[in-house]
Amino acid sequence: MIASPTPGRDIPENALEESIPNSLIREIIDGKPYYYKGYREVLAGNMNEDGIMGCCTIQTFIITYLVRILFRSVDESKYLIATNEPGLHINRRNNLASDIMVFDYDILTIDQINLNYAQVPPAVCIEVDTRVELNDAAESEYVTLKTMKLLEFGVGKVIWFFTKTKKVMIATPGNWTTFDWNNEVLLMPNALCNVGQHLRSRGFKFA
Repeated sequence: MIASPTPGRDIPENALEESIPNSLIREIIDGKPYYYKGYREVLAGNMNEDGIMGCCTIQTFIITYLVRILFRSVDESKYLIATNEPGLHINRRNNLASDIMVFDYDILTIDQINLNYAQVPPAVCIEVDTRVELNDAAESEYVTLKTMKLLEFGVGKVIWFFTKTKKVMIATPGNWTTFDWNNEVLLMPNALCNVGQHLRSRGFKFA
């Protein structure tokens, strides 16, 4: 599949992909479409598209917490804090999305803000869980591949929060680390979070 910088204009390379609506594709990596989790239920008529594209409540809770910290800590005259699954067009075979992207306005200039996906690297990409149907592929393989694509494109930092394992992975060029989410994480300069501590403070027992 050839990825277009314009949302919803991906070009399938075979008839099988043509049978699946482009709206069910969350990402394209190396020409391979990755569909939203639950897309088969949509194809079977058991669920509508909106039912698989939203976050679950714990993901929403964590993303809201992270966004609030960023808005309180980051200079909005210098950075765009992008949410609502911002898209990133790397090249004709790669369209990626994240829960949160933070762009430097020196890189994503005002004249580049339009109806297309961003085509320059954000300073930071943040994900809470994987949101794609992986079929037989291991989650770790997808996470590694996507993270590598982002870093190779020039993203400064990629941060993953995993709700099932209660882990955080932070990847920067040449340095990947994974640790318990009860530790502080530096999202951006002056923007510290501690997801485990925050969840416990709000009454979550599993944090």
